[in-house]
Amino acid sequence: MSSEPRDPWSDLPGWLVILSGPSGVGKSTIARRLLERMAGRLTASISVTTRPPRGGERPGIDYVFVTPDQFQAMKGDLLESATVHGHEYGTPAQPARQAMSEGRCVLLVIDVQGGLQVMSKISRTVSIFVEPPSLEELETRLKTRRTEDEAALARRLTNARAELAIKNQYHYQVINDDLDRTVEELASILSRCGSSQGTTR
Repeated sequence: MSSEPRDPWSDLPGWLVILSGPSGVGKSTIARRLLERMAGRLTASISVTTRPPRGGERPGIDYVFVTPDQFQAMKGDLLESATVHGHEYGTPAQPARQAMSEGRCVLLVIDVQGGLQVMSKISRTVSIFVEPPSLEELETRLKTRRTEDEAALARRLTNARAELAIKNQYHYQVINDDLDRTVEELASILSRCGSSQGTTR
């Protein structure tokens, strides 16, 4: 009798698409555009988090918002989890596995901690790191967003420097200096998502 393979997800026809990058780089907007463009082939993974909703975020659609106790109770069912900017985040495993078993690619918009966790466990991944044109531009975007005080802003910029230092651990690095061009580039990378041949790296 053969032993269980190290990566039991490797035989699934779909792929996990990991999209990471510093806070404020535009990941959510890029993800929304990709999901619209690749409807039926690319599906979103909805993360759970202990942080409160930001303005305009919809529970169960943008995130599943939970208490710290609820998060701890479901931790065994998460594909990855990480503490980011003082709050817990995680990816439910079952919905992602179900979508992959149906031949779809699953988009995970997660930080680098979670991205590296997933890549260490699952071989069928396409990982993309989105970077800003510069740290100065990133700081401007974060200030324009007006969702953090000065201390939180400084923490996010410090984390951004650490994340940029390990960007080469991702399969692709894309500079988001023009949204339309960035979406076009990522759509090209993922052009075979959901096809019978799968996605190449």
